[in-house]
Amino acid sequence: MLAMLNESILWWHWVVAGLLLLILEINTGTFILLGLGIAAVTVGLLDYIYPITFTYEVLIWTALSAGYLIAWKKWMAEKHVSDTGQSNYNLDMLGTVTKTIEPHKKGKVHFDVPVLGQTEWIAIADHPIEKGERVKIVEIIGQLIKVAKV
Repeated sequence: MLAMLNESILWWHWVVAGLLLLILEINTGTFILLGLGIAAVTVGLLDYIYPITFTYEVLIWTALSAGYLIAWKKWMAEKHVSDTGQSNYNLDMLGTVTKTIEPHKKGKVHFDVPVLGQTEWIAIADHPIEKGERVKIVEIIGQLIKVAKV
């Protein structure tokens, strides 16, 4: 059976199969067939340059397909976060006090980078902070930001 496949499956069969998988991928949009198609075209080109047996072709195709799929899954798992948005903030963001903040009274802070979509925030603090001092976020409490001196 393998001898028959070695003789009947030629390099261009792999290329055609790969192109068919790529065409199917265009219609599905899942990106799974993309890796399989690229791997099949690669095996076809390798077989054209270096004639190899069908068993090795299948092994190479399987390894390349798995590699492409793992790379795709890893790339998709990365979180692409923009600089603004409702959940993109961290407690290390720095700002400058624009209106003096007294304990238990509201002041204003201008942040260097937008926090939850805006740079100007009403802020509170546990200790007095004068206008022009640098602060960092301690906590976000509803529509208020609690800050502390840097």
